[in-house]
Amino acid sequence: MSISVKHMLDRKGRDVVTVSRDATIEEVAKILEQKRIGAIVVTSLEDRIAGIFTERDLVRCVAKEGPAALSNPVSSAMTTSVTRCREETTLNELMEIMSSGRFRHVPVESGGKLAGIISIGDVVKARIQEVEAEAEHIRAYIAS
Repeated sequence: MSISVKHMLDRKGRDVVTVSRDATIEEVAKILEQKRIGAIVVTSLEDRIAGIFTERDLVRCVAKEGPAALSNPVSSAMTTSVTRCREETTLNELMEIMSSGRFRHVPVESGGKLAGIISIGDVVKARIQEVEAEAEHIRAYIAS
């Protein structure tokens, strides 16, 4: 049985670094660097997902506009069509979502609000744990 996103969040935590849509790209870049993260969720006043801003978005906007882009609001460069998952999403479903969309970060939504975020590193860690558990079950079966 595949691990659920809820299980992954319960193990890693549900804290998500967020910013408002009027934060500058420079402010967001500093947060990404300070927190050592690759993506930040942009939220509305009601804690709803308004967008996501990633390292790729940062590179894209600075390459297009130069250093002047850093003073623009993050809303001008964020991805607004955000692919989300739910707590019920399985690890296998999430791997398909991330692989087909080439996403490294997927926000988790519950009741229309942000409930967490899963990174590709979280997925790899969960998959390794799943494979190790399967191997242990097989060893136990063979030994019995």
